[in-house]
Amino acid sequence: MSESPDTQSLVSVSSQINLSDGDGIDDKEFDIPQVDTPPTLESILNETEDEDESFILEDPTLLNTDNIDAHSGETSSLASSDSGDRTNLKRRKKVSDIGSSIHGSVVRRSVLKGVSAQVVSAADRIDAGLPTAVVVSSLIAVGTSHGLALVFGKDPNQALRLCLGSTAMGAQYGAVSALSINSDCTRLLCGFAKGQITMWDLANGKLLRTITDAHPPGTAILHIKFTDDPTIAICNDSGGSVFELSFKRVMGVRTCESRCLFSGAKGEVCCIEPLLVKLELRDHPITQYALLAMASLTKVLVIGLKPSLKVWLTFPYGKTNPASVPLLSWQFVAVQSAVMPMLAFCRGNAIHFLLVKKDESGAIHVSKQRQLHLHYDLINLTWINSRTLALLDSAEKLHVVDRQSQHELEIVDIAEVQLVYNSSHFKSLATGGNVSQALALVGEKACYQSVSGYGGQIIYLGTKSVHVITLRTWRERLDYLLKQERFIEALSLAWSLHEGKAKAVVGLFGDQSKRKGVVGDRMVEILLQYVDRALKKCPEQGKIQVMEQHFQEMVPVMVDYCLLLERIDLLFGQIYNKLSEISVAKGVFIECLEPFILNDKLTSITPQVMKDLLIHFQDRDMMENIEACIVHMDITSLDIQQVVHMCWEHSLYDAMIYVYNRGMNDYITPMEKLFQIISPPLRAGKSLTDEQVVMGNKLLVYISCCLAGRAYPLGNIPEDLVSLVKHQVFEFLIRLHSTEVASGEELYPQIRTLLHFDTREFLNVLALTFEDFRNDKQAVEHQQRIVDILLKVMVENSDFTPSQVGCLFTFLARQLAKPDNTLFVNRMLFDQVLEFLCSPDDESRHAERQQVLLELLQAGGIVQFDECRLIAMAEKAAFYQVCEFMYEKKQLYDKVICCYLNDQLRQEEIFNYVHNMLSIPGYSTEEKESVWNKTMEHFKELVLINPTKAAELLAVHFSTELRSIVDQLEDEYLLFQLLQSLLDSSDGVQVNRELLQLNPDIHEQYLNLLCQHDPRHVTDFLRVSEHYRLEEAIQITKKHKLHEASAYLLEKEGDIHGAFLVLLEILKLKLSLFTDGAREENEETVQVAETILEETVALCQRNSHSLNQQQREALWFPLLEAVMSTQKQLKDGSSSQALECKYGSSFKLLLNLICQ
Repeated sequence: MSESPDTQSLVSVSSQINLSDGDGIDDKEFDIPQVDTPPTLESILNETEDEDESFILEDPTLLNTDNIDAHSGETSSLASSDSGDRTNLKRRKKVSDIGSSIHGSVVRRSVLKGVSAQVVSAADRIDAGLPTAVVVSSLIAVGTSHGLALVFGKDPNQALRLCLGSTAMGAQYGAVSALSINSDCTRLLCGFAKGQITMWDLANGKLLRTITDAHPPGTAILHIKFTDDPTIAICNDSGGSVFELSFKRVMGVRTCESRCLFSGAKGEVCCIEPLLVKLELRDHPITQYALLAMASLTKVLVIGLKPSLKVWLTFPYGKTNPASVPLLSWQFVAVQSAVMPMLAFCRGNAIHFLLVKKDESGAIHVSKQRQLHLHYDLINLTWINSRTLALLDSAEKLHVVDRQSQHELEIVDIAEVQLVYNSSHFKSLATGGNVSQALALVGEKACYQSVSGYGGQIIYLGTKSVHVITLRTWRERLDYLLKQERFIEALSLAWSLHEGKAKAVVGLFGDQSKRKGVVGDRMVEILLQYVDRALKKCPEQGKIQVMEQHFQEMVPVMVDYCLLLERIDLLFGQIYNKLSEISVAKGVFIECLEPFILNDKLTSITPQVMKDLLIHFQDRDMMENIEACIVHMDITSLDIQQVVHMCWEHSLYDAMIYVYNRGMNDYITPMEKLFQIISPPLRAGKSLTDEQVVMGNKLLVYISCCLAGRAYPLGNIPEDLVSLVKHQVFEFLIRLHSTEVASGEELYPQIRTLLHFDTREFLNVLALTFEDFRNDKQAVEHQQRIVDILLKVMVENSDFTPSQVGCLFTFLARQLAKPDNTLFVNRMLFDQVLEFLCSPDDESRHAERQQVLLELLQAGGIVQFDECRLIAMAEKAAFYQVCEFMYEKKQLYDKVICCYLNDQLRQEEIFNYVHNMLSIPGYSTEEKESVWNKTMEHFKELVLINPTKAAELLAVHFSTELRSIVDQLEDEYLLFQLLQSLLDSSDGVQVNRELLQLNPDIHEQYLNLLCQHDPRHVTDFLRVSEHYRLEEAIQITKKHKLHEASAYLLEKEGDIHGAFLVLLEILKLKLSLFTDGAREENEETVQVAETILEETVALCQRNSHSLNQQQREALWFPLLEAVMSTQKQLKDGSSSQALECKYGSSFKLLLNLICQ
């Protein structure tokens, strides 16, 4: 528990623990449900000890036992001398996310040389034996294996004050197995390996009590603990039982009464921890209960000793490694506006935190806080202070952890301490080893009596030395890093201290402002040391690049932390002066400023540094870098005259605009300067250079920003200047003459220049401006004025091309088409707009001109036109969308069809239009009929556009006119495409079956066309279709000599022999190709012949069962003869062996079929 100030008030303790910290514990988080009647101690004793017992919360996710990986029962044994081999320990997967922040060395480990030397000396001089236990308070007491207790002062000399007991007592009682000092440091309790307990007066070394009957004989004392009440102590023996010792003095006689709190017969307790309260917290309401935490092998219990014995909490561990050591530790922590006790307990690799508080009714409530999951098993858990834990793992590595963030701050290997283990006492070797196997297994790693914490210090007892761990002060942590020249880590740690984000902070007092001031001063010192080191470590000889790299690694750190600390004076004062001693360092420093300036982290530079910066970049021809920096700088840090001169000299127009705008609130002069660059060549009709084009575009953007209230090139114009700047720019644009009137200058030179430079973009700038200031009355007036000037300049002047004039009218049309338009344009100009947009002589931007006119009409501009004239001009200009708009307005829906047909880009949309018109309700019968008639009139054109969609339309809306439509189509291939889409079921067009049955000639007509255009699919069509007449179909296929299709139809008609003869004739023809003089033997011919043979055989097979013997012979024998004849000729000739083999196998197959 952390050491508190010497004060009696609870408020002072609260302030020390920092109740106002925003990271305090939320006492409403993870509340464990309260029970109306807490269990009695007897009921707990009678419970069955079950390793798998679950602890049920309202939210079952709070316990999170799923990720606990229980160890096997095999563990490495620790010898009774208490050193062990931990190399075979299993490692669990790391769960907690350890922060990557720089914490430095958080703890300092020291050897108590005086204590260590005297413990070793006592072993030699008085046969005290090896150290076995330690306890620390205002004094340090060390117990030995020969029964002595050595008491040392905590003064610098660590003098031995008392040597309690004797070797004779040790021979009788055994080793000292446990120690405890009371709260006022006047009494010492010693527990022994053979079960005895002694009490000593620490003022004079007098033995006050020897207790031999407080617990069952034959068991070692594992723990002896004073409570806050100096007359009550708690002991825990190797039988797993817990007893309360009550010390009394009656008539000068000292006595001790013992009461069993927990019997080891039903579950062995191996760790106890009473809640001890410092003097300044003695008025805390929780003290009246005298809370005691006990850890058995399966659960943790919290009981109250006062006013009567009562169980307040039981908490089972769940599944754990049976060799893991149960651990307990109390600590008072800050919770919002109060100080409350928190119990940390662990068995294995998960630490649980329970916050204990008392409500107004007097009941104790326990709330479970966030668990800390580790990737190692613990053998000791000790609070250093209310925020920081010291966790010792089974490999004797000390982990310093911040509880709230769960960040691991440092790991210290303390294996060299040679920690003393208490295994022999847990095994009760001094009394014959009469303990359970479970307790003995836990004892292998038990070191309870070797670690003792008090006042922010933790004592670790080794076999030959005593070590102390304390938190370093914040200054010590920084000095530790600086001593190792780890400057960047030191600065990082210092900044986290400055921002209040550092962990385990000690020695930093005062309010936030004061703490920041103290740490900031220390950071300044570190920065100056860092600068000196950078200069000292600079390579004296070698390449410039090596020196530059050296400073490039170090200078940004200096700049960054100076900016974080807001110490520009330091950056441009001492640091810059030091670095300026080396020219390379000075150059790197200046160049390093650029990214900070561009990110707006550095907006102000001293005049001298700014001058050096400009010279540096200018000497290296890095003018773009200068310009980029200037526009991010605070104008007050610039020498305006110097900067303006440089901007003009090097054409840094962005910087020039920025300086004029921000430094002099002058927004017009930069415009005048830019106009002076692009106006002369434009007036002379010359082409602009690339640089002049860039300037012109920059001018357009600048004007746009000014009119929109935005600063150029970034930011916004001050609100109080927005209206003024906008007015000034408008007035500048509409000036009759420029400031320096050139000879022959025409009126409105600014607007003329911009129109000649880029008419479209200038009008786009105006359009955006008009959009931004629709509700600004003064801006609206300026807009009207500019429109009037535009019309005057462009309409009355022949200098502008028709395309440029067209851009103007397009701009006007768009503005006038807006619903909230406030511009007035002479109505005669609408006719000019219409004439221009519909001009048949100008095919450029046809779609754009049509769209502009359409927008104008849709916005209500139609009232400005004579509709008949409008339609006539739109038709002449091929503005079919405009025509469609007008026809729909007049409800002339049939004429819309012509619009779609004539519009090459939208022809496909006609099908949806017709379908919707004829399907969707809302149109009159007459309107639908007119659309239907017009569609019929142009159906041939629909087929030309898309035969498939035409077929769909026909099937749905025009099925009754199938014959009429077919007759319209004179083009055979076009008819073929339509009928294919209509009659081929694979296309998915559904046609009225009754209609098809009434028109079989349509199918036959399609069959005839199919034979011509796609003969390969004729047979497939015949198999699928059911609406053709057989006789007519046979005639058609014979006409086109499609023998396979004819055979199929003959077979379907029932003329099996006729079908056979057709196929046989084809087969003979194909076989003859192998026997004539040419002997054509290509693979394709072979495959065709084989296919015909297979089809012929299949025909015979299909029908043999329905024929008599004579009819079957009339099929098979001619087939056999044809094949045998071919085979004979092949053998007699010079055919290839492969061909003979092919037809030899076919012949054998044929014979087998005939035999069957």
